[in-house]
Amino acid sequence: MMQDLLDRLRDAIERHCVKPSTNTVLPGLLLFRAEAPTTPMDLVYEPRFCLIVQGSKQVMLCDQTFDYDASKYMVTAVDLPVTSHITHARPDEPYLALCLTLDPVQIADVLLEMQHGQAGESLHCSRCMVVSDLTRHILDPVTRLVGLLDEPGDMAFLRDSIVRELLYRLLQGPQGGVLRQIATAGSNLSHLNRAIAWIRTHYAEAFDIAEVARLAAMSPSSFHRHFRAATMMSPLQYRTRLRLQEARRQLMSGGVDAAEAGFAVGYDSPSQFSREYRRMFGSPPARDAQRIRAENAVGARELELAE
Repeated sequence: MMQDLLDRLRDAIERHCVKPSTNTVLPGLLLFRAEAPTTPMDLVYEPRFCLIVQGSKQVMLCDQTFDYDASKYMVTAVDLPVTSHITHARPDEPYLALCLTLDPVQIADVLLEMQHGQAGESLHCSRCMVVSDLTRHILDPVTRLVGLLDEPGDMAFLRDSIVRELLYRLLQGPQGGVLRQIATAGSNLSHLNRAIAWIRTHYAEAFDIAEVARLAAMSPSSFHRHFRAATMMSPLQYRTRLRLQEARRQLMSGGVDAAEAGFAVGYDSPSQFSREYRRMFGSPPARDAQRIRAENAVGARELELAE
């Protein structure tokens, strides 16, 4: 039964995703495809449900590594700066995956119907990126949801009910606790999300931790504790990762040198920027960008030859 559902889901994604990524007509549903392993990429995972249908991927959050494939699914509950890369893919067996944005309002509606108390049990912050074993109960609604892309006339009528079924199954699973936190107005995670959103917008600025803690309605010590529990890093480490990921992106795109990239993301000292960049990525800024551009060029040539 599981394999039949995976086969149906794989065939649907192959039909509707011929590019590296496709933003479908179903709100919040993205499809992904790759025909070769990729180099590590820096990005921010927003709250989402992720499922690999074929191939495998590795996601790194600080010093934690998550390896997952078609036997697992991933849920993230806050915006997390990660490094990820596809570890298994080839032209005749491409990497195929999907992500569905998690809507706190939809989760709250399902919780109300389930008649779960939202206070007390989910007020603390737990780790906000988790990989769990995939079950038929979760795979079934996902397969039917993606199948709606072949039935546009049914989409408006069935989409919400299928998403609600999926959320219900997720809430019943091992990641139900963190999903409750997303939707619970009084949870520390909901307060923490306000602070995280502010840091993402103002990462290039200096800020006072006490002021950011007030956005989360917490004392500075409580804010630090809950922030680290949720993201596996301190608020300042979180800001540093955002800064360095954006600097790396600018260097990769060309047009700026290392000093300009460092100043653009909030560093006053080029030496400090270079030192922190090397600590995170293993090479000085210019050398790292040159290496990645060369690797991407080689990968593109190999893919052309394989085709």
